[in-house]
Amino acid sequence: MLSPEERWGELFEAVQLAQVFPDGKTFVDCEPKYPAEQILSNYAAAKTESEFHLRAFVLEHFALPPAYGADFEADPGRSMSEHIRSLWPLLTRQPDEEGAGSLLSLPYPYIVPGGRFREIYYWDSYFTMLGLAADGELEMMEHMVNNFAYLIDQVGFIPNGNRTYFITRSQPPFFSSMVALLAEHKGAATYVNYLPQLLREYEFWMRGEEEVSEKTPAFEHVVRMPDGQLLNRYYDLSATPRPESYREDVETAEEQGGDAAQLFLDIRAACESGWDFSGRWFSDSQSLATIHTTEIIPVDLNALLYHLEQSIARGYQQKLDEGQAALFQEKANQRKAAIQAYCWDEATGFYRDYDFQARRFTPVLSMAGVYPLFFQIATDQQAARVADKLAADFLRPGGYTSTLITTGQQWDAPNGWAPLQWIAYQGLINYQYQELADKGRDHWLANNRRVYANTTKMVEKYDVENIEAEAGGGEYPLQDGFGWSNGVAQALLQTV
Repeated sequence: MLSPEERWGELFEAVQLAQVFPDGKTFVDCEPKYPAEQILSNYAAAKTESEFHLRAFVLEHFALPPAYGADFEADPGRSMSEHIRSLWPLLTRQPDEEGAGSLLSLPYPYIVPGGRFREIYYWDSYFTMLGLAADGELEMMEHMVNNFAYLIDQVGFIPNGNRTYFITRSQPPFFSSMVALLAEHKGAATYVNYLPQLLREYEFWMRGEEEVSEKTPAFEHVVRMPDGQLLNRYYDLSATPRPESYREDVETAEEQGGDAAQLFLDIRAACESGWDFSGRWFSDSQSLATIHTTEIIPVDLNALLYHLEQSIARGYQQKLDEGQAALFQEKANQRKAAIQAYCWDEATGFYRDYDFQARRFTPVLSMAGVYPLFFQIATDQQAARVADKLAADFLRPGGYTSTLITTGQQWDAPNGWAPLQWIAYQGLINYQYQELADKGRDHWLANNRRVYANTTKMVEKYDVENIEAEAGGGEYPLQDGFGWSNGVAQALLQTV
């Protein structure tokens, strides 16, 4: 299970630093045409020649990856919802044979986001599944849950995506939410069916809870707070440049001039968060070089783990194992209390990330603060204040903005993202804020429809402030396809 930088060594570094392809993800997704030993031997011989051309060598020895859904000719006469239904087959990958490239084969068909995202992605898939459920594609939804269960069994956790270069990190743990969604259609026994995988997922996120202490407060994903309560952070098991963004990470390290290994670890941890990148993770809110993700307790991650603990308790209840059910319900209760103690800010009336090194809130308010409503952690009074903050500060003409700051990063203003719109909608519904929920939904769907009318595309992210503009930021061009935008749109359309 070698990552591309391990497999290709000097060739990998040469290709990525020379920017043979504009997008660093292209090479790590290439499929070698010949055995690795032959390619490396050919490279060693060819690179010394005066007429050596690196790009020509790569094209001769590697097959370029496809862009899923990018060449689809949409029918402008179709409604947006009909267009999305027509996209599901185009975004479907069939089970692959184990190849020589970086793809980890999966046993069941699955939906990819689209464009450069040619593999399954962990947290994307929950929001994609919302649309599959809305469109009655229950078999595909179950296939995807089974693929994630397979990854947990094979790898020990769910990687960021099914690529060897993602094997050191996960993504926001939505597996328990996927199980809950499937259970809505297949019954409560679903919790028992996936209980072994729910438990192993939990073990991954809590690995090291016996290692933390007052003297050593953090180990991998686990953080011991000053009062002894346990919360979690994002973390990656590697502290090297990301293979898929190697050149960018090397350049950022050169710009920073400090501890490169720590920088790479914090960049990778932000990728595990799914918010790559946002001023949410920066100490000065503006510069990627000041990223310090591993010092932050993210409110969204801990709300997700609260749901995981509750789901395990529910699985044990279904098995009539009251002792284990009570144990995991108590873990959930303790986490809920810790979220309330460390992530609720009475001054702003909002949930915030907490810097456990500095022992204070981080400066950036973000839509992550709505997760406690989605998972019903907030009190009625807290939910009322969060709703007020959403209405006053986050809701823009095209939907909710990810943060209240503009940095040029793709997870900050003016960009809005489909998953955060769904979290807000359902979170508000949970506390009976129907009018505001509908308003946010309608702003977002109108933005989706406007872009679709102009381009016949569903895209990865949207500008929610200037609704005539295209969203920007990030390390790559705006992608179309697009899994979670499709899924959330179909789910929200069902509520109209």
